[in-house]
Amino acid sequence: MAKRDYYEVLGVDKNADAAAIKKAYRKLAIQHHPDKNPGDHTAEEKFKEAAEAYEVLSDPDKKARYDRYGHAGVSGHGGGGFSGGMTMDDIFQQFGDIFGEGGSPFDSFFGGARTRTRPTGQRGSNLRIKVTLTLEEIAAGVTKKIKVKKHVTCDQCNGSGAKDSNSVQTCATCRGGGYVRQVKNTFLGQMQTTVTCPTCSGSGQQVTANCPKCKGDGRMYGEETLDIEIPAGVEEGMQLSLRGKGNAGAKGGPAGDLLINIEEKPNEFLQRDGMNLIHEMYLNFADAALGTSVEVPTIDGRVKIKIPPGTQSGKIFRLKGKGLPSVQAYGAGDQLIHVNVWTPKKVNDEERALLEKLKAMPNFHPQPGKSEKTFFEKMKDYFK
Repeated sequence: MAKRDYYEVLGVDKNADAAAIKKAYRKLAIQHHPDKNPGDHTAEEKFKEAAEAYEVLSDPDKKARYDRYGHAGVSGHGGGGFSGGMTMDDIFQQFGDIFGEGGSPFDSFFGGARTRTRPTGQRGSNLRIKVTLTLEEIAAGVTKKIKVKKHVTCDQCNGSGAKDSNSVQTCATCRGGGYVRQVKNTFLGQMQTTVTCPTCSGSGQQVTANCPKCKGDGRMYGEETLDIEIPAGVEEGMQLSLRGKGNAGAKGGPAGDLLINIEEKPNEFLQRDGMNLIHEMYLNFADAALGTSVEVPTIDGRVKIKIPPGTQSGKIFRLKGKGLPSVQAYGAGDQLIHVNVWTPKKVNDEERALLEKLKAMPNFHPQPGKSEKTFFEKMKDYFK
């Protein structure tokens, strides 16, 4: 089933500011929160859908890409920014501040049914790579197998940074809670706040002996081979994102994202203009005057077109639907064939004599009629 528009999901206008987007998400998140709707699968899906929409629209960079390219602009799989979906723990960890420190606005009403999600470790950094595509790959969509050098999770400790299971103990500072309470004196009096434990960074545990392979970091420098699905219709400068495919986080922290910048490889015969493709065709004077059939290259191979007698230089032939597809699957562009009548740059004596004879004949005198379009009229037709 096709994804709904993220603005529609949150019920906001495309011109909504960050505050309005956050307010709309919080309202939906509270309405469909699993603690308020226990066992309601539909409410849970709406809760996840709202979180997905907010994850994209709350990020200025992702929002700009979404506004320009739709769902394909924020995912390498043509979907949303989660690249396959977000778990409940992901949502509470990433957006817990929407509800307050505890991660759930219903803990006080439901007896603390949902435990606070503890942030663990340090999030890995994002990675940027460049993928160069041919027009043929852009037209059809393609899966690229790419090796990415980055920080990967340590395969000996599985990212914990500990030597073994016996090398982990409950944090003495927060006693395993992951948070500590602080009391600050302000001009309004004493204020009590809850903050992430500085000793264990919120994990609730301390490592007593480091993993010998990663030295306690939980990650190592390595390489990962990824299959990146690139949707049809992407264009130069577009950026796709794969959530969680960037550098692994330190000490079990979440991984960063992989940002994929699209670059187009020039085509020998075709030039791109949005969804349209343009081919510059050169005809000799005799073929333009008498008419002929010629083969022209397209993205799907060569096709034959008829050139009617009397074709003028600047004429544009249109091959409907032979352009590139829309990245949002809204149809395809056309291929435009621009005719250039070739004028010889030098002639021999025999050719000169023939041309001198021809130019004196009445049909070779320029006689533009009303059917001949001006340059501006041609441009207007071009952009119809």
